[in-house]
Formats: sequence, structure tokens, C-alpha cells
Amino acid sequence: MKAFATTSPYPVISLAEAWRCVAAHIHPLAPRRLVIEELVQGVGPAGSGYVLAEDIVATENIPPFPASSMDGYAVIAGDPAATRRVLGEQEAGSMVAARVLPGTALRIMTGAPLPEGADAVIPVEDTSESDGWMQARRGVSPGENVRPVGSDLAAGELVLSSGLPLGPAEIGLLAAVGHGAALVHPCPRVAILATGNELAPPGEPLQPGQIHDSNSYALAAAVAGAGGRVVFADRVADTEAALRAALSRALAGSDLVITSGGVSMGTRDLIKPLLEELGVVHFGRVAIKPGKPLTFATVGDTAIFGLPGFPVSSLVTFEIVVRPALRVLAGHRALWRPETQARLRHLLRHAPDRTEFQRAVVTREQDGNWASTTGAQVSSRLTSLVGANALLVIPQGVGDLPEGATVRALMIAQPEVEEGGW
Repeated sequence: MKAFATTSPYPVISLAEAWRCVAAHIHPLAPRRLVIEELVQGVGPAGSGYVLAEDIVATENIPPFPASSMDGYAVIAGDPAATRRVLGEQEAGSMVAARVLPGTALRIMTGAPLPEGADAVIPVEDTSESDGWMQARRGVSPGENVRPVGSDLAAGELVLSSGLPLGPAEIGLLAAVGHGAALVHPCPRVAILATGNELAPPGEPLQPGQIHDSNSYALAAAVAGAGGRVVFADRVADTEAALRAALSRALAGSDLVITSGGVSMGTRDLIKPLLEELGVVHFGRVAIKPGKPLTFATVGDTAIFGLPGFPVSSLVTFEIVVRPALRVLAGHRALWRPETQARLRHLLRHAPDRTEFQRAVVTREQDGNWASTTGAQVSSRLTSLVGANALLVIPQGVGDLPEGATVRALMIAQPEVEEGGW
């Protein structure tokens, strides 16, 4: 067994430098054409659906004919007749052979094509009908309650732009213009490896020295929330043979691999040496708290993030680095959680050697935003993330902050925006 290392071969780099490195090696996945039923399955939280990789242009006018926007009667607007003979009924989806002349009207349903000769629709609630005759209680103007040809979309009009995430409205528009499929960036396939001899599945009794595995499930949920798809997940013992085999399986069918644990400096921290052997380790330590051992490597075209084993460290590093990387793979332009400024409700302790991300609740008051941390901020205390809607960013070089001090807050419960980053 190897002895403890007393120094690391990896320099501690800034978070900004780390992100520049990640961004240089992560690119949107090659587009694929998916049918609309598949696109529907990809709709998740706001802004996290499949991302269009082509412009969608209307090939026909919508509506393609003048259409009624009300249930009522199609008439000639300038017709002075007090009562009008009802010629029949025009339903949506068909066209009756009728021409509206002065003194006549055609009963019409919402969305139905306007009959020849008519130029307006009187709403049914403004009329009465008896024995085939309609009496209107008010007049109408030409074009009233009629959707003109192309009033929703004109042929040749840009409907949806490349780079747009597909939510319910966008998918509805695709269907409306007759597109049964679209070219999109595929959902990133993610493999998750939780390493450690001490890990036991939830629901099983613990043996001496064991803990229940939480990282596998927390990271899988985080991946799903970011729009990724977990294709492989495993708990792996701290042996070189087991880790090598698991990494080989993970790399075989994924676009991104996430490991948790095994990236520090203990005798069983084997991830970095294996990644050096299999590919290129681009960085192995970042000046952040929690998450200093955060590691980024590539094996061929596949990116690998080695996250620390403590649950909070794992989820925080996912949030600030892995999540935006996943969104790049998926073709998104909005990568960053929105930021705000908030004042502290209490003293905040901070060692100035690293940029720290403290879990907090930010509330909006009449005099602005106020932040309270969620209690003890140790990396093993997963409850510090439960209920948190923000990460307070305390920069490197800054010490303790007094009550009332203004801090930068990442709003981790809100959809990403294009502005921001490290």
C-alpha cells in the first residue's frame, strides 16, 4: 500500500481559471433529428428542454384562411337588415357551400373558415335565433371577430431560432407549422461512479464502518434537474482494478462521467492516477470551499469530473461547474444561475484562503434582499443544502463579514440566464 502523499502535484488554481479550462474542452453535442414525441419527453424545468440546432420557418400562413374567433354568426358588416335568414352552420374543419348575402347569416363555430361573402362575426351572445331567422342586438365592424389569413404566422416567417430550448409553447409551435421532427442537440448521457469501500445501498443494514450511499442519488437527481440523462451508475470499491473496470464501462456509452470520492490525497484516493493513465488531467485542485480537490480530465472526447466525496462538496461543485458544463453539452446558451445582492442577517465567518460557497436562504423584504445561512457549513452536513435557495459567494482574500454586509448570492432555485459565470 502506498504511503500518504505530503504534497500534491496539482497546483491550486482559481475558479475562473478552472472554468476557462472546462469551457475549452466542452462543446455542444452533435445535433440529431428527433420526432416530436421524443421532444415532448425532453421537456423538464423551465429552460431545460432539448435545444434547437436549426431555424424553423413557417411554410404556410396560419391561419391559412380567414377564421372566426368566436361562436356566432358570419355576416356582412354593413348589412342594415334587422333580421337575417340563417343559411346553415359552418363547423371547424370543413367548408360548407354557402355564400352570405345581405339579409342572410351563417351560424359559425370558433376556428371555422369564414364563408364567402361574409366579413365579420356577430358573437352568439349578442343574438337570438328563432325559426331559422337570426336577430342581432348590435352591429359589427368589418373584420370584427375574424382572424385574417397569416395573422398568427405568415409564410416565410421565422418561427423558432436555433439555440432556443424547447418548452411546451415551442413544441406547440413546431406542431402548428407542421413539423413532426426537429434537429436538436441531444440530451447528454451521464455516468455516475460513487467510490468508497464504506458505501452501502439505502435500505440495507450498515456493517461496522459503513455509511449509506447518498451521492449516487443526489448526483443523479442533480443531473436530471440539469437536463442530463443518467445512463450508468455504480458504487465502486477503492481498488485499482474495480475503479479501472468501472471507468471503462462508464466511458463506453456516456458523454460525461462524474465520480465522487477518491480525489484527495489518501492512500485510497486512486481516481487521479487512473485518469492520468487513461487520459489527461487538466486540473486537480481549485481554490474553493467546499470542493478544493475538484478534478477535471478528458479521455478522448469524454469529459470526466472528479468530485469530492463529502455530500455537500459533491453537490456544490456540481452546481458551480458541472451543471453549466452539462448545459454546454446540451447546446444551451443560458449557463448561469441568476445573481443578486443580499445583506447578511448575522455575522458570517470566513477563512480568506479560498472562495467559499455558503448555503443560505435569501428572502425579499421591503428594504431589499436579506440572507441567512442554513447553519453549520461543514461539508458532510447535507442538511445545510435542504431548503437553501442560494449560495453566498465569499471571495478569496476576504475575512469575516459582519451583520448587514452585502454579499453576492447565486439563486440556485431559479432557471439559468446568459449573463454571469466565473
